[in-house]
Amino acid sequence: MIKELIKDYKGLPREIYILFISRVINRIGAFVYPLLTLILTDKIGIPKDRAGTFITLLVILSAPGMFIGGKLVDIIGRKKVLVIFNSLGAIVLFMCGFWKHNMTMVYILALSSIFFSFSMASQDAMVADITTPKDRKKAFSLLYMGNNLGLSIGPIIAGLLYKNYLSLIFIGDAITTLISMALVLIYVEETFDKGKISAKERELEREEKGSVVSILSKRPIIVYYALILFFYNLGYSQWGFGLPLHVKDMFGDVGPKYYGFLSAFNGFIVITMTPIVSKLTDKLNSLKAMAFGGFLYFISLFMLSFINNLPLLFVSTGILTIGEIIVIIDSVTFVANNSPASHRGRLNSFVMAIYGAGMAVGPFVMGKLLIFYNINIVWIIVSVVVLVAASLMRMLVKFQ
Repeated sequence: MIKELIKDYKGLPREIYILFISRVINRIGAFVYPLLTLILTDKIGIPKDRAGTFITLLVILSAPGMFIGGKLVDIIGRKKVLVIFNSLGAIVLFMCGFWKHNMTMVYILALSSIFFSFSMASQDAMVADITTPKDRKKAFSLLYMGNNLGLSIGPIIAGLLYKNYLSLIFIGDAITTLISMALVLIYVEETFDKGKISAKERELEREEKGSVVSILSKRPIIVYYALILFFYNLGYSQWGFGLPLHVKDMFGDVGPKYYGFLSAFNGFIVITMTPIVSKLTDKLNSLKAMAFGGFLYFISLFMLSFINNLPLLFVSTGILTIGEIIVIIDSVTFVANNSPASHRGRLNSFVMAIYGAGMAVGPFVMGKLLIFYNINIVWIIVSVVVLVAASLMRMLVKFQ
């Protein structure tokens, strides 16, 4: 069965395998941002409320960078934007390895985050350029698996280095990012022209002139789709905010340890099940698949309203993770299949900004609801919101 699953990833463009290796290396070295809250509060000494405000501010500051970067991706090319801005972000992180732990470091970290935001739309546009609808989902699936393979290793290394070797966290993150960009620089050609050529036979990917607003006015389905994803991510964001609070309430001081087990289980499911889920949904319409993924989100979140033991928490986490695999793979596939090659960067940035807002707003909404209701009632409210969003996603199929 393993051979059959690996076989599914054969025959993809050579550049996809380079991007896969590049992403694994990059994510193995993703030391800084998983530990950012601890670095801000424990090492720099920022109060927890101000640290939360800073992290939210990073999300807000990334939006302009995403939009500008998306425009640059469609003007100067995917590869240039990816390599230049990721390298700049890495250089700034490298500087932090030799900086005192003070507020100036906080501002430097913000600058690094802004540089990275410029390149966020570039790789998805690159993958869309060198694939066709026939093999695109497999390509995004492989890269998503590489992303999580790296992230299953990186935080462990970061945790070992954190106490006594904080400077190595910044330096290691920077070096692995630069190595991953060197692979792209050397072995991947600019894909923008390839995108122009491949789109000739696909009506929805054919080049168009005009602003991104004019493109979206002709393709309102992308706007509706992005708004529905906002509510998906509002629910999914509770994986990192609401669930830790819930587990702490259930199990007291051992709650954080159990949440760590759930996080590890999430990573294990992603790595082992991504090829299987990708194969099972390969022929399924992306919007139908996304609707099913949203329904799995609903089941998982609704379960949390009555769960009272650890085994059921693992079941809920497994269901959520399968939904996550479907949603992430099919979301990028849908945008790629419905974007003109000339506007891929800008449309990717638009969609990322909308659903990214859902991730940012989710904890705020959860926090406000918890003032008025107990957490079990809040889980019901959040899950119903996601169920409505999944139903709307299914209805979008009629507008394709």
